[in-house]
Amino acid sequence: MLRSSWFGIILLIVLLCISFSVEVSAQAVPVRVAHVDGQLRLLRGGEPYFIQGAGGNGSRTLLVECGGNSIRTWGIGPETGAELDEAHRLGLTVTLGIWLGHKQHGFRYDDPVMVRQQFEDVKAAVVKYKDHPAVLMWGIGNEMEIDNESDALWQAIGEIAAMVKQVDPNHPTMTVIAEIGKDKVQQIHKHCPEIDVIGVNSYGGGATVATRYRETGATKPFVLTEFGPPGTWETELNSFKAAPELTSTEKSRHYRSAYQGSVSGAKEMCLGSYVFTWGHKIEATSTWFGMLLPDGSRLAAVDTMQELWTGKSPDVKCPEIKSLQITSNDQVGPGDTVSARVTLGAGDSAAIVHWELQREQSNYSTAGTGAPGTSAYPDAIAENSLLEVNVKMPQSGGMYRLYCYVRAGDKRAAVGSLPIFVRGRARLEKAAVASVPLTIYGDQATALLFSPSGYMGNTAAIKMQEDCDDNPHSGKTCLRVQYNDVGNWGGVIWQHPANDWGNSAGGYNLSDAEKLVFWARGARGGEKIKFGVGAIGMEMKYHDSCKAEIEVTLTPQWKEYTIDLSEKELARIKSGFLWSLSGQGESLEFFLDDITYQ
Repeated sequence: MLRSSWFGIILLIVLLCISFSVEVSAQAVPVRVAHVDGQLRLLRGGEPYFIQGAGGNGSRTLLVECGGNSIRTWGIGPETGAELDEAHRLGLTVTLGIWLGHKQHGFRYDDPVMVRQQFEDVKAAVVKYKDHPAVLMWGIGNEMEIDNESDALWQAIGEIAAMVKQVDPNHPTMTVIAEIGKDKVQQIHKHCPEIDVIGVNSYGGGATVATRYRETGATKPFVLTEFGPPGTWETELNSFKAAPELTSTEKSRHYRSAYQGSVSGAKEMCLGSYVFTWGHKIEATSTWFGMLLPDGSRLAAVDTMQELWTGKSPDVKCPEIKSLQITSNDQVGPGDTVSARVTLGAGDSAAIVHWELQREQSNYSTAGTGAPGTSAYPDAIAENSLLEVNVKMPQSGGMYRLYCYVRAGDKRAAVGSLPIFVRGRARLEKAAVASVPLTIYGDQATALLFSPSGYMGNTAAIKMQEDCDDNPHSGKTCLRVQYNDVGNWGGVIWQHPANDWGNSAGGYNLSDAEKLVFWARGARGGEKIKFGVGAIGMEMKYHDSCKAEIEVTLTPQWKEYTIDLSEKELARIKSGFLWSLSGQGESLEFFLDDITYQ
């Protein structure tokens, strides 16, 4: 009996110790910006902390092995708690990003209702995560000023920052801007006194950020929050309007110059950096941004950052592409052969070379969240794995890109790409011919060839009633559309096949149509809505053969609208009709009827 009592006491003590340990480990680690020996520094737990970080979803374990100590996120989501837990387990800190509304997504900083709701959303996120030991600081917004540099924007950021400091005095506040241009830094100093740190995203100008930042007269420290190779928007297009891409070997030099010029060479004001992107991202091409390949293989930029972070080069480096070039003409006819050659580094004779031809996206603007992969043509390359390759181009005209992947042991790789242009019209997979006139919606519809299945944006806020009897334009019913959100955006596409975004054959040949006519009215009037045809881009195998769009301001009365299709290629229309809108500060309601190709 005595032995049992002592065992119970010991067990209770052990459980209390475990509970105490968990409670202590879950406490926030205080972080602050301080002046140390005449320099601005982060102090974490009272100790100097210099950010050697990355943004992206690549292996966190690899990041630690390379000398990284922090990650950056862009928004709060269901995965946030798990991300913080993993980071803490690996000894990483997190600049926890909180997404702020963008004008292009329908957010209005002159709308007090939208601004207040955003304020409360940020507050809830801070309250939820402020005590997690992995949190380093708060990233309040990312590039929200890119299309809106109003005083109202900066004031809203300033108010959020003040609230965050009050709710969580243990972590600094940072807001992130796209480059330094105009007077962004000065506006933050003026309107956002509770912002402790300014984050700067810079690509082509990464090496000069520190110099240009000092010239603004800034007194706040900065972090280089995104950097890498020059962006597609900063690259001069070639003669057939394609963007030449640097090899992964060449890109690594841009990571080095940006880090040495604006991070390690500017420690009196720079608190560190987050390299972009630690992972793989398809934007404009399959390999433009990304320090890793989809299978996790590292590229030369990872070697470079490991050296810069640790002061020591990896024992085994990624293979090197010395040169990559088209050795024939890069503008050819359908079915012609294009030749290319790659030259590797002196120590890469055992590396395996793989060539791949893909359709070009032909979209070089900033894509932000990335894009799906484009169509590949494995039959175009009869003999692969050689340093020289002959590629039989497809019969369809347009732009293509030839990728050269070089792989060595231990998941180390290099990659480069070459754009190619095939003269002539793009040939599409044949679509069934549909008779015109063709009614998409209306009492006279003889066949429902397109289904309103493609919900977009804030889908939870969208409600459509197809049998509404509230004052139809003709017949007994009309289509009632409701969007119950004051911000964000939403829309619906009429698709064939239903729920397909370009992965399946389908659509209809509507070449006999000259226009799409429809009737619409607003519940109040003044609702701004975009209507269109075609939504699936060329990055998808089964894409729309054209896109056409108009934006209208509705009236309370029915009004006829027309989308001109007389000069459009209508051989394959998979997205027969669509509407989209941005939140306009209140719930919206409008009506549609008699949507017809004529």
